[in-house]
Amino acid sequence: MSGDDGGERVLVALGGNAMTAPDGSATPAAQAAAVEGAMRPVAALVAAGARVVLTHGNGPQVGNLLIKNQLAAAVVPPVPLDWCGAQTQATVGMLIMNALERALAALDAARPVSAVVTRTLVDASDPGFADPAKPVGRYFPEAEARRFMAVGQVWRRFGARGWRRVVASPEPLEILDAGAARALLDAGHVVVAAGGGGAPVVRDGAGLRGVEAVVDKDLAAQLLARRLGATTLLIATDVEHAVAGYGTPEARPLRRTTVAELGALAAAGHFPGGSMGPKVEAVRRFVAAGGRRAAITRADEIEAAGRGEAGTVVEA
Repeated sequence: MSGDDGGERVLVALGGNAMTAPDGSATPAAQAAAVEGAMRPVAALVAAGARVVLTHGNGPQVGNLLIKNQLAAAVVPPVPLDWCGAQTQATVGMLIMNALERALAALDAARPVSAVVTRTLVDASDPGFADPAKPVGRYFPEAEARRFMAVGQVWRRFGARGWRRVVASPEPLEILDAGAARALLDAGHVVVAAGGGGAPVVRDGAGLRGVEAVVDKDLAAQLLARRLGATTLLIATDVEHAVAGYGTPEARPLRRTTVAELGALAAAGHFPGGSMGPKVEAVRRFVAAGGRRAAITRADEIEAAGRGEAGTVVEA
């Protein structure tokens, strides 16, 4: 299902670690430098002829906004999570556009780069809303947590590290602005879309409204890839492979695998829900739905992974 222009359509999902310094620093300078580095392999992929769509994590950026909400709550009203998601899509999108245009120019492969602030439809009755479990933001003392619990937020204690806010992470049903991303892709743009999984919205009698939730980036990425007719999904993270039996003497990196093997390993509990689990599920769903190839690998290996030569690769 390549695009009309003949170039293979590839969706690259960049983990949140690609947006911060190696030590986790999320200062503006550290974020800009991290994005600059992450765009070099993406530019190589574009220069090799791929039509590329990018998604990205936004955990550190949303975390920073939540801290600002909390510190300034007595002065200005805190903004909801869907607003935070939209704001960080625009901020990170701008950094990616600037960095990728420079990286493409250095390879004499200039392309227009555009970012689409994207909404993701979720179900208001998703069970995640009844039992929020996705941690967001930083750890706080109990007294601070209870201050925000009093205005309706859900917080949980995470042992000695303190209290942390938890929110719903509902299943993504539809990338509502995929049409805009497709139009830009058809016009020859490199497109940044569905950052942070997209700003979550639900349907009600009046149309759409935002909700206090976080959509998993990787599950949204595979859905967007399918809507755009991508043949390849590349999930870039900070490790080269998914590992079966991680942390045990039987640990083994998965290199070439199948949809069936991934499903069996996931069912046996090999991939933690808060880290590798959604990535494995995303590549499994993408190939099962008709994608040609998907891979999980380090950001600097994405060009090789696109050829099936690096990372954990699953093919139809």
